[in-house]
Amino acid sequence: MDGILRCSRYSFGPNRLHYCGPDANKELKDLIKEGDDDFGLTHLLKQFKTLYPYLKHIANANHIDDPFDSQVVEAYWIGNELLEKVEKNVLYRFFIDDLKVKDKIKLREFSWLEEKISQGAMPHHSFHVFNIWTKEGHHDLLSDLQRMDECRVSWGKVTAVNGPEIRISTEPMVCESGKFILGEPVIKSITRQLEAEYDIEQIKPGEIVSVHWSVPCEIITENQAKILKKYTLKNIAFANQTI
Repeated sequence: MDGILRCSRYSFGPNRLHYCGPDANKELKDLIKEGDDDFGLTHLLKQFKTLYPYLKHIANANHIDDPFDSQVVEAYWIGNELLEKVEKNVLYRFFIDDLKVKDKIKLREFSWLEEKISQGAMPHHSFHVFNIWTKEGHHDLLSDLQRMDECRVSWGKVTAVNGPEIRISTEPMVCESGKFILGEPVIKSITRQLEAEYDIEQIKPGEIVSVHWSVPCEIITENQAKILKKYTLKNIAFANQTI
């Protein structure tokens, strides 16, 4: 799948709920349905004030010209080797200069962020969700568990398909002894909302799908699911340091 279209599918869920990006969800959905990977989608996604800076940051760190290169998009949402090439001092300046994080969170919380960068934090979507997003005027971490679980990109193995409804086996985030963990697999129903002639429309039991705000985004491989789990657990561990 083309990088810009791939990124759009991950962005649709939060945009539908007015969490991210411009107020243009119907336009975004129509462009995805048409498979339009030109100016329309690019223009909309550049208006996502957190997403686009992350993509540019990952691309620049890897000397890639296009922030919507498919590998850059995969690095941010799922994870891949591009994240490993982002230097700590460059990531630190990104949070200060590009995202203005120091102006949005308390001084103590920013010192926690500095420590996590020194320990190897990376510009993965789940790091932002667990360690920054929850600090920017949202509720206490423990009371906000369900929203974090929806906001992170999760994954699940398809167990049944019934029209637009897909049932998946997925590991939810839970709180145990005051710390976050991935719990035992549960069955969750999600609904296909992005009509297209590829992947999600032809999904079959046994395949693995990535999910963002209960919207199935794309079919991923077992290896991609393992990588996504690796980064998710790493960033949960960072969050557990400061809850």
